[in-house]
Amino acid sequence: MAGKTDEVKGRAKEAVGSLTGDKDLKSEGKADRRAGEAKEKLDDAKDKIEEVIDKADDKVEAVIDRAKEALHRN
Repeated sequence: MAGKTDEVKGRAKEAVGSLTGDKDLKSEGKADRRAGEAKEKLDDAKDKIEEVIDKADDKVEAVIDRAKEALHRN
């Protein structure tokens, strides 16, 4: 969510900078927008990594359960 906020804030600064001819404000807006985009990509990657970890954890638990069952049968 913070990434989207930075993107919007950056776009606003860029627009105001363009309208007023303030190159520094426009550049600051671009930097904010790009930082927001980067945060969004990092959040997406984090979510995907957490998904993979959860799936792996489920599989490990299933293997452990099967091993316990096999030990109890003997």
